[in-house]
Amino acid sequence: MGVKRRYESARRQEQARQTRRVILAAAGKLFVDPGYAATPLTAVAAEAGVAVQTVYAIFGSKRHLLSALVDVTIAGDEEPTALPDRPFVAEIRALPDARAKLGRYARHLSATQARQVDMMIALTGAASADPDAAAIWRKNVEERRRGMAMFAAELVATGSVRPDHDVESVADVLWLAMDFRNYDWLVRQRGWPVERYERWYVDTVAAAVLA
Repeated sequence: MGVKRRYESARRQEQARQTRRVILAAAGKLFVDPGYAATPLTAVAAEAGVAVQTVYAIFGSKRHLLSALVDVTIAGDEEPTALPDRPFVAEIRALPDARAKLGRYARHLSATQARQVDMMIALTGAASADPDAAAIWRKNVEERRRGMAMFAAELVATGSVRPDHDVESVADVLWLAMDFRNYDWLVRQRGWPVERYERWYVDTVAAAVLA
C-alpha cells in the first residue's frame, strides 16, 4: 500500500506540474496577444482547458500568474535554481579571458532573448497602464541590473577592463547591451543571423570597457 500511495502521489504531482505548464503556456500566448490588460483569467482558463478556479488555486491572482510567467520565460524552466548557480555562470567563471567570458554570455543571451522577447515587449506595454505589471517590470529591471553587476565584477577581476571604468560603469554598459530591444531590432526586425548578433554584443561591450 505504501508503494501504491507513493506512486499515486507522484502521479498527482506530475499532473499538477503539467496543469501549471499548460496554464503558463496559455497565459504566455494571451498576455502577448491580445495583451495582459485585455486578458481576464477566465480567458486564460479557457485557452488552457481548465476551470478558472484551477488557475486561482495554482497562481492565486493574475499578477502572480504574470510574475511566474516572466520568471519561467526568462529562465527557460521552473527549476528552483538561482542565477549564480546556473551552469552557464560556472562556465563563464571558468574562462580566464574577458572576451571569452563575453562570448559565452552572448550565447546564453541570444537563447534567452529568443525565448523572452515577445513576453518582455508585452510586459513593457502592460507596465505603462497597469500597476501590477509595472511592479513586475521594475522587479525585472532591478534583477537584470544586479545580474550585470555580478558579471561586471567578473570582468573587472580579469584585469582587462580599462582604468576609467569600475564595476558600476561596466555594469551600466552590460545592462544596456543586453536589453531585449537590441535583439528585437537587430535579429527580428533587421534580420541579422543570431551569430552576427552575438558578435555585435561581444564587439560592442569589448570596445566600450576592455583595454
